[in-house]
Amino acid sequence: MASFIDQVTLFASAGKGGDGCVSVKREKFKPLGGPDGGNGGRGGDIRLVVDPNVTTLLDYHHSPHRIATSGRAGYGDRKDGPSGEDLVLTVPNGTVVFDVDGNQLADLVGNGTIFIAAQGGRGGLGNLALSSSKRRAPGFALLGEPGEERKLVLELKSVADIALVGYPSAGKSSLIAAISAARPKIADYPFTTLIPNLGVVQAGDTRFTVADVPGLIPGASQGKGLGLEFLRHVERCVALVHVLDCGTLETDRNPVQDLDVIEAELAQYGGLEDRPRIIALNKIDLPDGSAMAQMVEGELRERGYEVYPVSAASREGLTELTYAMARLIQKARAAAAVEERTRIVLRPVAVDDSGFTVTANEDSSFNVAGAKVERWVRQTDFRNAEAIGYLADRLAQLGVERELFRKGAQAGSEVRVGVGEAAVVFDWEPTIEAGAELLGSARGEDARFDAPWKSQERVHDRLNSDEIATQWEYKDVDPHTPEIVLLNSEIEEEDGVQ
Repeated sequence: MASFIDQVTLFASAGKGGDGCVSVKREKFKPLGGPDGGNGGRGGDIRLVVDPNVTTLLDYHHSPHRIATSGRAGYGDRKDGPSGEDLVLTVPNGTVVFDVDGNQLADLVGNGTIFIAAQGGRGGLGNLALSSSKRRAPGFALLGEPGEERKLVLELKSVADIALVGYPSAGKSSLIAAISAARPKIADYPFTTLIPNLGVVQAGDTRFTVADVPGLIPGASQGKGLGLEFLRHVERCVALVHVLDCGTLETDRNPVQDLDVIEAELAQYGGLEDRPRIIALNKIDLPDGSAMAQMVEGELRERGYEVYPVSAASREGLTELTYAMARLIQKARAAAAVEERTRIVLRPVAVDDSGFTVTANEDSSFNVAGAKVERWVRQTDFRNAEAIGYLADRLAQLGVERELFRKGAQAGSEVRVGVGEAAVVFDWEPTIEAGAELLGSARGEDARFDAPWKSQERVHDRLNSDEIATQWEYKDVDPHTPEIVLLNSEIEEEDGVQ
C-alpha cells in the first residue's frame, strides 16, 4: 500500500445554516407579547490548514469526502441556534489547491496558512429580526442557506531550496544521506527511491533543505518512469543540482549525454529555465568514475556550469559542493528580501451595479440571476404565503419588476429566478411595489395569495382610487407608477390584525 500521496481529489461539503424560528411571546395577561423567534446558527466551514507534522495527503486519498456540521435552528425567547463547528483539515506545507477546471485557488506555503475550502451557509433570520414598524409580528422566518459544496484537487509540491535530479541509480539518495540527516532507502537497482526525500543541510551559517527527486529517464515529461509524477516537486526549488553517474556500467551512457537528456526533459516540462544549475560528478571513489570525471569536467565547465567531483561513499568533495549550494541560497534569499511586496488591488462594486441581471429568452421567458436574489430565493419558505409575499416585496424594492417591464415582460410571462435545481419559476404578474405594507392579513398569510379580491376592495375603499383597484386586479400595470404608502397601523386598527 502506498504511504506517500501527493495528489488527491477532495469533496468538501460545508454545513447548512440553521432555520430561523417563528415564535410569539406569551405570558400571563400578555397573550401576544410580540415576536421573539431567534436566528439560526451558521453552518460550519471546511478549512485547510498547513501543519508541519503532516507530510502526505494520504488521509484524503482514503477518505476524500469531508462534511462539516450544520447550524441548529433558532429558538423562542430570543435565543439564536448554535453554529456548526468548523472542520479543520491539515495539509502539508506546499499544498496547492485547484478547482475541477484546473484553476489555481490557493498556494498554501508556511505553517499555519489557512484556506477556506467550503463556506458554511448563513443562518436564517427569525421573526424577531424580521419585525419592523410596518411588519410588527411576522408569521414567517427565513430558512438557513445550504453550505457550499466543492470538488477540489490538492497537489503537494515539496518546499525545498535545492533539488537533486538525475538518472536512476546516479547516487542522489546516497548524496542526500551523506550531506544531511535524511535516511532514504539505498540499493543497487534502479528506481529505489519511490517518493521525494527531504534533508536539511547546514553549510556555515546557512541552513537549507535539499529534495531528492526520484530518478528521471527519457520520456519522463510524458509520464514515463516516475518523472512526470514527481517533477512538480522541483518547481519550488531555487536551484538544481545535476547528479551525474561517472561510474555507470552501461556502455551507451556517459555523464554529458545524461545531462543533455535530463535537461531536455526539464525543458519539456517547462517553468525551470531560470533555475541556476550545479553539476555533481558522483562516484569518483571508483577508478573508472574518477577517470570519467576528469574527461568530462572541462567540457562541462566550457558550457558555463559549476562542476564539483564528489563521492557520496567516501564523502570526497562534499564540503565544496554544500558551500556552493549555500551561496546560491544566500543570493536567492537576498533577492527575495528586497523584492517589492505584491500589491493588493481592491475592486469595489460599481455604483451603478444593481446586483442582478434580467435576460430575455427567445421563448418570451426571462431569467433573473444575481447573488443577492438567488440567496433570497434559497432563504424563502415557499410553504408560507407571507414569506412568499416578503420575497416579492424584496425583489420589487431591488428593482426586479422595473427591469422585467423594461425588458418587455408582460402579465403571464414565465420568469425564472436563480439557476439550476434551486431556481424558482413563476408566471409574472405586475404588482404595486412593496405591496405588503398596504395589506393586513393574519400571520403566515398574505392577502395577495389567499384573498386578492378582498385586498383589492380594501385598498380601493381605503384610497378611493379606481386606478389602484385596477392595478390589484392584475391588469395592465405600469411598474413606474409612484408608490402609494399607507401606515400599516391604520389598516391594523381597522381590521384588528397584529
